Amino acid sequence: MSDYQRLLWPLPDALHGERVMLRSLRPTDGGAMAIAIDESRLELSPFLPWQKVMRTDDDAIAFCTREAARWLLREHLTFGVFDRIGGGYLGGIDLKIRDWELRSFETGYWLRTSVTGQGLMTEAVRVLIRFAFEEMAARRLVITCDSTNSGSAAIPTRLGIPQEAHLRKDRLGPDGTLHDTLLFALTDDDYRAGQGQAP
Repeated sequence: MSDYQRLLWPLPDALHGERVMLRSLRPTDGGAMAIAIDESRLELSPFLPWQKVMRTDDDAIAFCTREAARWLLREHLTFGVFDRIGGGYLGGIDLKIRDWELRSFETGYWLRTSVTGQGLMTEAVRVLIRFAFEEMAARRLVITCDSTNSGSAAIPTRLGIPQEAHLRKDRLGPDGTLHDTLLFALTDDDYRAGQGQAP
């Protein structure tokens, strides 16, 4: 795919589930994002090193501005996850473009602490999977997480996404120690067979 074709690839204004809405980030989301990160820092800190540099509203505004630009360039699709009814900021999910030609993507996600345990991120991942395979023509979608992050690992398991690998000493944790990585992957064949869409 040429750069021209990639830049013109149509993207929706928002993706909708029953309870969540996913949309591209705007600079005006920075304040709400900063509050959600502060609320969730204890839970995020063992797994997500970026939370260390997201300390102020300005940090979050800068992040949202950068991700909005990357969205326009079709380099990286970062979505905010919002409450569909009330509009509150719930967390984040992204679609990383691993290879445009292969139609290979990766997703990662986080949810603010006050709304965990309600199935909201499972719903958001299901919505993103549908978008990836039906609108982005994905052939492969990967989810990776720290092997000790039981909350993140539970989502692909719940959705019926096969675990392909347990990679030993594959990542450096925020504490500087080596951690294992779990790798889950869904192909277009899997998707057509109904995997990744469990209720």
